[in-house]
Amino acid sequence: MSAKPSIPAGYDFINLYNAGLRPSTIHTKNTGLFNYYFNHLFIKALSVLKWEGIPETWSMEFFQYVLFGYGFMAIFKTPEYGVIPQNCTLSDTHTIFYQPKRVIIANPVLSSTFDLEVGKDCELLRLEPDYKGITEIVSLYADMLAVATETAAVNLLNSRASFVFFAQNKAAAETYKKMYDTLASGDPFAVIDKDLLNEDGSHNWEWMQQNVGQNYIVTDVLNDLKTIEDRYNTKIGIPNANTQKRERLITTEVESNDSDTECLVDVWLDTLGRDLEKINSRYGLNISVSYRYKQKEEKADDNESDTVDTGAL
Repeated sequence: MSAKPSIPAGYDFINLYNAGLRPSTIHTKNTGLFNYYFNHLFIKALSVLKWEGIPETWSMEFFQYVLFGYGFMAIFKTPEYGVIPQNCTLSDTHTIFYQPKRVIIANPVLSSTFDLEVGKDCELLRLEPDYKGITEIVSLYADMLAVATETAAVNLLNSRASFVFFAQNKAAAETYKKMYDTLASGDPFAVIDKDLLNEDGSHNWEWMQQNVGQNYIVTDVLNDLKTIEDRYNTKIGIPNANTQKRERLITTEVESNDSDTECLVDVWLDTLGRDLEKINSRYGLNISVSYRYKQKEEKADDNESDTVDTGAL
């Protein structure tokens, strides 16, 4: 069916766009951390497909980022640059099967804006049948990784503090805060006002000791980080066990995960293959795409089969 273009967007833009339609959801407050994980996961996804026959005049970075980010691009011929890929906007006109019929291409470097008919003036290259990229998937897992990392960092810091102080006034409270900041920053000692002591020299404060060992969850969170990224790897087609460490792992469980890993990749390859057939035929190109990790697995199997047990000790 016809679809509006899906642009690469962070959760802040998505929240703003969806605010009037549905309740907002919880996201990490550390946008820098989210951006780090988004870039990290996005680049990992680019490694899944191996391209061959891409013209040397094309920018591979532009080609991959547009295809995986927007989900589709137009391939057409220009007077200045010959056959090139470009990000485009799908027009409202569609075929009898509700497929986009025309695209609009606007690039300030080109001599004009192009309004092209798909299948006649240009061809579309899609990553998925629904004209969507992977930004939704990447944003989901980048958000979870960022929240988990924040949780680990906060818990790690809080595990260093074993007392809660009850101050008698604001001035004393500020002094305790300063004292904690000094000690937390690594200084071996802190100097405080003697007025915080009673006349007999006893402490002029109360404290409540905390069992920080009970509240220490950093190890669990770090394991969760690994689990989240394994789930992402499974989603986009990077081989992994995606199982909690166990004494025994039966073969059917591994094979089941292999099927899950290749599920989305099969859709990508099927969609890209059909579109590339049209593009190659129209423009005399020889572009092909394959599953990079499948080739590595087959090569590993071949190496194993070539190994001979000599019986040497």
